Amino acid sequence: MYAINVREYGFELTFEGFIKAEEMEAWLIESQTVLMHAPEKFGVLIDMRTLKPLPDDAQAHVHTGQKHYRKKGMDRSAVVVAHPVTKMQFQRIARETGIYEWERYFDASSQDDWEQAAMNWILDQVDPDL
Repeated sequence: MYAINVREYGFELTFEGFIKAEEMEAWLIESQTVLMHAPEKFGVLIDMRTLKPLPDDAQAHVHTGQKHYRKKGMDRSAVVVAHPVTKMQFQRIARETGIYEWERYFDASSQDDWEQAAMNWILDQVDPDL
């Protein structure tokens, strides 16, 4: 399951459970429509706490989607994970698509203040890795 919600800072994306390529393609199409009305610059909070690792064919749509969000004005994204394999998978994808430098990862399984830390990154560019 996925959801796209408009927020003051930009967008909140939620990905849950096991997502196949067809559903990730639907996310990509919906994202392209939503991003037509995006502000010039925006942030993205991506909640993947319950997402299972993606199959290869679904990852292809993520590649395209990440590039599209960046092209349309995403200046920072905060990715919230709770599973190390999912985190590694999305870090690899971010490196491949060239958005890694604008993305930070927050581990909800070990970080109680992940939501505040994620918003600090999106809104004020407070880098949690420094």
